[in-house]
Amino acid sequence: MSYKQQSVLVEVSEQIGTLTLNRPERLNAFDGTMRDDMPDALERLAADADVRVIIITGAGRGFCAGADLDYLGRLIEERNLDEAAKLLQAGRRAITAIRRAPKPVIAAVNGPAAGGGANLALACDIRIASDRASIGETFGRVGLHPDWGGTYFLPRLVGPAKAAELIFSGDMIDAQEAHRLGIFDRVVPQDRLMAETRGLARQLAARPPRALALAKEALNKSLGATLEGMLEFELRAQTECFASEDAREGVRAFLEKREPKFRGT
Repeated sequence: MSYKQQSVLVEVSEQIGTLTLNRPERLNAFDGTMRDDMPDALERLAADADVRVIIITGAGRGFCAGADLDYLGRLIEERNLDEAAKLLQAGRRAITAIRRAPKPVIAAVNGPAAGGGANLALACDIRIASDRASIGETFGRVGLHPDWGGTYFLPRLVGPAKAAELIFSGDMIDAQEAHRLGIFDRVVPQDRLMAETRGLARQLAARPPRALALAKEALNKSLGATLEGMLEFELRAQTECFASEDAREGVRAFLEKREPKFRGT
């Protein structure tokens, strides 16, 4: 199954939903149309029971250049704060959809990811990058403040001091440096990016979906929780998994030395 909105492409196959930002002539930068299309598509994939893993990538040679500066420039010149607020709210919807999706979300970073595009990648659970990719918090270069969760995600990945350096400088860093810092989880040759990403996605799609959803919820909660709070959550989550048909299938398959078939029940 596949469908196309004006500025995004969506394909679902093998229980994997792939969302491709589709303004390659502008490095997939956000304008008023993509602003609405992208969070709509993400929310739809997050709610689709037939989708167990989501991949986000970009068409052409870029992942996402953040806001389209022609579009953004007009809003700033006109002091159009209402339209600017819609852009920020769209980002909030997109980031929230990624974090709340009860399934893994993988960013396949195929090229530059700048500004809001960088933070779209940071919001994902896993980031696989092409060796031609780069990433940067470029807001300060044009007198703007990081948005779309950048000040939340980046310090947790690289520490507060390095996050400050990256945000204050506005520098783009290459894929190898981003991997060294822990921003990218894996760097692969450009021509292998989607094969590697889909390989991981297929592996995760074969895992028990409810157990993965609970594990994702736990990891997100742990960023602001106490040990006692997480022990309590783990107790509830493990009890739910223990009572599931997927746990029964998983143990049976292990004992019978076969691959399990998890159905999400």
